[in-house]
Amino acid sequence: MDITIHASFLPHEDPEASLAFYRDTLGFEVRNDVGSGKMRWLTVGPPGQPGTSVVLHPPAADPGITEEERRTIAEMMAKGTYGMILLATRDLDATFERVQAGDVEVVQEPTEQPYGVRDCAFRDPAGNMVRINEVR
Repeated sequence: MDITIHASFLPHEDPEASLAFYRDTLGFEVRNDVGSGKMRWLTVGPPGQPGTSVVLHPPAADPGITEEERRTIAEMMAKGTYGMILLATRDLDATFERVQAGDVEVVQEPTEQPYGVRDCAFRDPAGNMVRINEVR
């Protein structure tokens, strides 16, 4: 089989804050911006990797979601347990410094994990966990 990851989805609460994080802080390019107000679907991705994207979407926009499910999603986003993405870089220290300078919530500074990975972690403006692994 020839299967690749084309897009993953993360929720956002504030499209402008999410754009500032993913575009300005992480350096992703904006590939699509559909909708208006808080009901915007933003497609971003790393430059030079046009086949891989992250779609930032309004949470619980699906009309089939109940009010109770909407509350659960909002609660999980507030705790930072709803969405997560794992990124990778060759220079973790430089990447950490650049992201940290963007006035974001640092969850973990660069750390050598006991399972053999060196990584760091942040929360994006919607509370999604963003972990960044060092490529060795």
